Amino acid sequence: MMRTAISRQTALLLLGLLLLIAASFYSLVLKWGELFSADALRSGLEFVRGFSPPELAWSFLSRILDATLETFSMSALSTLIAVVFGVVLALPASRRLGAVPYAVIRFLLNVLRSIPELVWASILLIAAGLGPFAGTLALAAHTTGVLGRLFADALENLPPAPEASLRINGASPLAAFFYAALPQAMPQLLSYTLYRWENNIRAAAVLGVVGAGGLGQMLKYHLSLFQMPQAATVIIAMLAMVALVDAISFWLRRSLTR
Repeated sequence: MMRTAISRQTALLLLGLLLLIAASFYSLVLKWGELFSADALRSGLEFVRGFSPPELAWSFLSRILDATLETFSMSALSTLIAVVFGVVLALPASRRLGAVPYAVIRFLLNVLRSIPELVWASILLIAAGLGPFAGTLALAAHTTGVLGRLFADALENLPPAPEASLRINGASPLAAFFYAALPQAMPQLLSYTLYRWENNIRAAAVLGVVGAGGLGQMLKYHLSLFQMPQAATVIIAMLAMVALVDAISFWLRRSLTR
């Protein structure tokens, strides 16, 4: 009976998702013919040709290097801030400090992660001004909501036996957490942190489009002036940085799971 009920619920869920997808196609005006028309393909090829060859002058490449380091620093610092606040908020959000903080902190985490980075950046640019500081705070605010929720779920789903054993033998709640719960959850917490760092690298590059510094700001500047070779170099730098960080993060996650 239980398996039948579960299968019926799954079938109803899948049916509901299919209906939502069908309604989405019906409600949107999708002009596939215009997208793949000869004029559209010709215009697209002409636009792509404008990016070749990329700008390789040393004076420009040095600016690219500075912007790349700025974007990298934004992502790393925002992730570090988010980890600190995420851990602090994850403790009450995992029912470790009573029921009232649990509901309040869960709501706060939902608010932080529900607001996209671009919206946070638009708000903080007014308060902090143009530049990487606003972008770093925007990434930190959104990532705190995401990591706080993930950390809280990881702590909440831990097996209680090791921590309870220390409590029975006289350990304080804080000591039991640091010596039993935290070591169990640490590999998962680090994996979540590395994954969000990857995302923040991409988001930091995009946030520059709204004036938050880094490669994104350079990309917006050169595209707005139709300087396509310079824009091509910025895009290549973005792709190289993202690929490098993805490789480092993948290697670190593999090391943690061994």
